Amino acid sequence: MSKRSTARRQSPRARSAWWGALLLAILLIGAMLVQRTVGTWEGTSATAPVAADLARVVEVIDGDTIRVEVAGKLYTVRYIGIDTPETRHPEKGIEPFGPEAAQKNKELVEGKLVRLEKDVSETDRYGRLLRYVWLGDTLVNEELVKLGFARVSTFPPDVKYAERFLAAEQEARSAGRGLWGLAEPTARTREAATLCPGGCLTPPPGCQIKGNIARDGRKLYHLPGSSAYALTKVDPEKGERWFCTAAEAEAAGWSPAP
Repeated sequence: MSKRSTARRQSPRARSAWWGALLLAILLIGAMLVQRTVGTWEGTSATAPVAADLARVVEVIDGDTIRVEVAGKLYTVRYIGIDTPETRHPEKGIEPFGPEAAQKNKELVEGKLVRLEKDVSETDRYGRLLRYVWLGDTLVNEELVKLGFARVSTFPPDVKYAERFLAAEQEARSAGRGLWGLAEPTARTREAATLCPGGCLTPPPGCQIKGNIARDGRKLYHLPGSSAYALTKVDPEKGERWFCTAAEAEAAGWSPAP
């Protein structure tokens, strides 16, 4: 049998294999194009990243605000539940301990890979992502409070770690760390009773505990994250007020809400 006859009999099989390889190549190229299209959409979309994205910190703006990169897109992130003294405010200017807080935040996260955790709200009124920022097992929001570089500033419905933050702040205050060790108290570090002797419609910075007077006259305080916190209103005309700590509320004659 000649070699030409053998090649003729094998050619249909070879053609079948060739078409199979071509089909496989087409499928692989299609999959790559779909993946690239999805990746491009995620990188350029105006919507926020998913709730627990890994992000690279590209800039530390101040003590509680950073800029991160997620999937090729830049986002400004505002830490949930805390507040640090201002460094760039157009009216307040540079506040006491503001530069120190910004520097500590920079030491903690700048240039590092962090995990962003969402609570309930997506963004604040300025369009910044509201997130808890994790560096390994360290919750950076809490760490800044614990070290005395930030105060608790919790607003419902984002109260997942409110109790942890309050405990960290009490620890920092008791130890006189950071801004709590300032020789001269400022309006941002005084007790709520000093700031609002008659009560406040909105809480002083770091003083998120609601002092409410029940219908039966009982003075009860509500911690952020408690069952009735979001429904509780502070009415100064009734003698209701805000407190910075549970100890302060109890010292003033208020009891924890059941």
